[in-house]
Amino acid sequence: MTQEATAQEAPGQVQRDEHSHVGSLLGPILCWAVVFADIGTSVYYVPGILYGNFGTLAGFFVLLTTSVFVLLTLKYAEVTHRFPQGGGVVTVAAQAINHWVGALGGMFILVDYFLTAAISCVSGVIYFSVVVPAIGPRFLEVTIGILILLGILNWIGISESAKVSLVGAVIAFVSDLAVLFTVFTHISFTEFLSLFPAMFVHQKITPVYLLTGFAASFLAFSGLESISQLSPVMKTPRKKVAGMALLLVVLTIGITSPLLTILSTLLQPHEASDPVLSNQLISLLGGHWGNVFLQTEMAISASALLVFASNTAIIGSYHVFMALGRMEFFPAFVLQRNKLRGTPHYSIALATGIPIAILIVARGSLDLLGNLYAFGLLGAFTLTCLGLDLVRYRERKAARARAYTLPAEHQENGNAPPGRVLDATFVINNERVSSNGGTPDGISLPGKSEVAATARRSEVLSL
Repeated sequence: MTQEATAQEAPGQVQRDEHSHVGSLLGPILCWAVVFADIGTSVYYVPGILYGNFGTLAGFFVLLTTSVFVLLTLKYAEVTHRFPQGGGVVTVAAQAINHWVGALGGMFILVDYFLTAAISCVSGVIYFSVVVPAIGPRFLEVTIGILILLGILNWIGISESAKVSLVGAVIAFVSDLAVLFTVFTHISFTEFLSLFPAMFVHQKITPVYLLTGFAASFLAFSGLESISQLSPVMKTPRKKVAGMALLLVVLTIGITSPLLTILSTLLQPHEASDPVLSNQLISLLGGHWGNVFLQTEMAISASALLVFASNTAIIGSYHVFMALGRMEFFPAFVLQRNKLRGTPHYSIALATGIPIAILIVARGSLDLLGNLYAFGLLGAFTLTCLGLDLVRYRERKAARARAYTLPAEHQENGNAPPGRVLDATFVINNERVSSNGGTPDGISLPGKSEVAATARRSEVLSL
């Protein structure tokens, strides 16, 4: 199917889906839940990964990236209503640039999904080892077994539910707030403020070091791209719904992620530098300043949510495989469905097998997996932003072309030659305005350039 055909058919399909499945469309709360259930799990493993690479500056880099994260949410809110057919970076890049760049975006997001599945699953197992220490030494084998089980479940056919995501998101957010509340009841505000200068002690920040830390800390906000996949099932007006959902995401993530990273790394320097304990920092933070119950609750909820996020990544992966298969970038066999369950078994096998292979090669090292992750995530973000900026530029260019045309010479009969206009004429508040600023009733208006700027989106009258 060609790109143009896809672009034409998708909105119609979305409109039919809205009329036939109105009751199942997602409002801002459920959209927030789906996105937060993805982004919210990042805080469980990001502090340890960043501390291993940047030491006490881990919290600083997350705080620095939060400002850019807010700007990115504005971009993705616009993507949801400009591209109601969904598809994320693949759709944006394919329609704004060309289908080859769309395929490149698909490769970036696949890297994102593969590493999300691997990192989330291994982190979930490590967190659960707080409750069951016996699985700690065998975490890699247990992780591979869980990924195989998730692949089998997807082959059988399970569906993600936004309501299940809502339960998970609420549990994650409440647990995060409980840990923050517990810590702040044990330290004074002055002690908290003293943590900020402590971040920069014995640290030398060079431009390269700053850029590296800035790029790596985007891992704390991975999952934002999932909002663009919700467009086809989002209530209208999408611009308003997406805006409200992402406002909730900014508020909840903006509170929890930077604070938990700062507290978990600076208040637990010994645990943060330990290769095993650094992957359990949030649970240990709750146990150190609270009690065993809070530590256990955080470990169990984090483990469950991380495995849930891993399954979400597997589902996203095989859907991208199928999308690229329809665009004829992947072999046709990825589209085949088994006769027994009707699921795309080859795509599911690839979406499950590749993360397992990555885990085996990386030997379950979260530091290495995190460094690889930044490549795919930033690539997807870059192509999405570039594609959206190109769409905006073309719209402004088309609006200027409609709003202003160069004067043309009169024909003998007083009409302009075919394809040209005699004078730049605009409609402002239903009044016919010529480029010299005059109106039919003699009202004086600004000159040509001011009129063109004011009437940028107006239609040129044919003379």
